[in-house]
Amino acid sequence: MTRSKTPKPDKRNGSISRRAALKGLGAVAGGTAALGLAPGFVRYIQVSAAEPIKIGFQAHRTGIGAAYGRWYERTTNAAVKLINEAGGIAGRPIELITEDDGTDPKRGAEVVEKFASQHQVDITFGTLFSHVVMGSAPRAGELKMPYYVVSEGHHVASGALNRYTFQPGITDVKAQVSSMAPWVAKNLGKKVTMIFPDYAFGYDHRDYFSAAIEKQGGEVVKLLPIPATETSYTKYFPQIPSDTEVLYHVMVGPGVLTFVKEMGEFYGSNRPQIFGFIDSLEAVDMASPGLEFLDGTYFWEAYPRYAQANQSGADKFYRAAVGVDANGASLEDAKDVSTYSHMFGCWETLYIIKEAVEASGYQSATDADKKKLIEATEAMSGWKEGNEHPQGDKTFSGQLHQCFGHQFISKVAGGKLEVVHRTEIADGTYEPETDYTKMAL
Repeated sequence: MTRSKTPKPDKRNGSISRRAALKGLGAVAGGTAALGLAPGFVRYIQVSAAEPIKIGFQAHRTGIGAAYGRWYERTTNAAVKLINEAGGIAGRPIELITEDDGTDPKRGAEVVEKFASQHQVDITFGTLFSHVVMGSAPRAGELKMPYYVVSEGHHVASGALNRYTFQPGITDVKAQVSSMAPWVAKNLGKKVTMIFPDYAFGYDHRDYFSAAIEKQGGEVVKLLPIPATETSYTKYFPQIPSDTEVLYHVMVGPGVLTFVKEMGEFYGSNRPQIFGFIDSLEAVDMASPGLEFLDGTYFWEAYPRYAQANQSGADKFYRAAVGVDANGASLEDAKDVSTYSHMFGCWETLYIIKEAVEASGYQSATDADKKKLIEATEAMSGWKEGNEHPQGDKTFSGQLHQCFGHQFISKVAGGKLEVVHRTEIADGTYEPETDYTKMAL
């Protein structure tokens, strides 16, 4: 567990800066003088006014999500630092409290419990892997803990969870595949074999891409679910039907690089069109030996890893703040590749939390203030692209507790990814399946 301490300055934590602290102290001192209060009273008011907002960060530091967790944590720390240097949330610094959930559903629920009972946080956020969200969210609901996840599963928007759980800073799988299926059918083919992880996230791909490609006149000819802990895939490739036109892959876990290499060895130059989700190669250098096979194949990206020719000012700002170069790798180590297509969700979600807290007038973890925070989040309608939302514009459905945004299709060329298509937000929107606002608080 880590805590960022306030107001000691530290470039890698979420502490308020010395300048911001002194500025706040000066403002309070001026206020006490105007009220005719004794100078010694300033310290008391300053401590009270600077009471931190405690945010519990549920991190995948270990387990199959560790590569994501490390970059989620780095992105979160960078955002917290900037928010605190700018005055915090409603004038209060963020105190970030981090716990490792081991990328495990049972442990995830225990972390939520610990945040509530031991750390007494105001808000919990950060979870990525769907099975951990599914294991943690029910406990968050029981505890009336505002829980902002940075996952991609359709579990939130489907209505399967509760009114305390939101996914406002990253799109879900249903929106992603719905927006891209028309492009895949038109440009790559209509007979698809799907390879996906054998748990909730993979099932979302299975269900929603199958439905989306059928709407385009296509069909899924084979489904190949693979355990997320698998480390060799040679036994699966012979099961792919010979009439497959598109091999759709979305793998995660410790064996993803092996998966791609073994796929290349199996097919050689005689291969179907290949469309993958970048999840298969997050935190992996596209120019790694053995990945030459991928040249000319396509990937979904939520946020392009490689800075494009039309790079926005917001992307430049975000990369600099997180410490990522134009290739999506750490500025300190070019071999340390980020999980760029996912980690932005932490950055954007923290700014959404800030906006919701300030709009609601939230003060403390009382039922009344939590209710105001939930309702303020539900009242949001979306965000414009900018430094706080560098990935792009988004709309938000308070009914679904889910955002909708742009998706990107990129082609592998020379060991890099070049964007060839950007969807419209409307391409991925769908009719509400639930209405969380009608649930009791």
